[in-house]
Amino acid sequence: MLKHRGFPGRLPGTDHQFTIRRANPSGATRLTARKRHADRRPDDRRADTAFMAALWAHFGDAPFERGNLDAGRLSWLFGAEVVPAEDPFDPESYDALLRIDVTRARAAFPQVFAEDDS
Repeated sequence: MLKHRGFPGRLPGTDHQFTIRRANPSGATRLTARKRHADRRPDDRRADTAFMAALWAHFGDAPFERGNLDAGRLSWLFGAEVVPAEDPFDPESYDALLRIDVTRARAAFPQVFAEDDS
């Protein structure tokens, strides 16, 4: 499992985890697309925004390996702003390649991309 050095481990001041410390011996947790509803708690929305900002700062629009990124946090963006970058895609692999769908990410998280637009 690739460890993304320099990637934030969590949202400061919360229990919202962004990375995992070690690989699960029985395999990676399956990535599943989760629906974000408008009535989510503010700290959940803040965690989504901070995670997207970290992904954008760390990887930009290039494909990246799932590695030690937390499956739970990644699943909130998976299938929308974060999409598979390979075909076939294995949602239960630490080696799976993903990429940011920049168009959808800009629409969902305009504050993350605001400085790019100026």
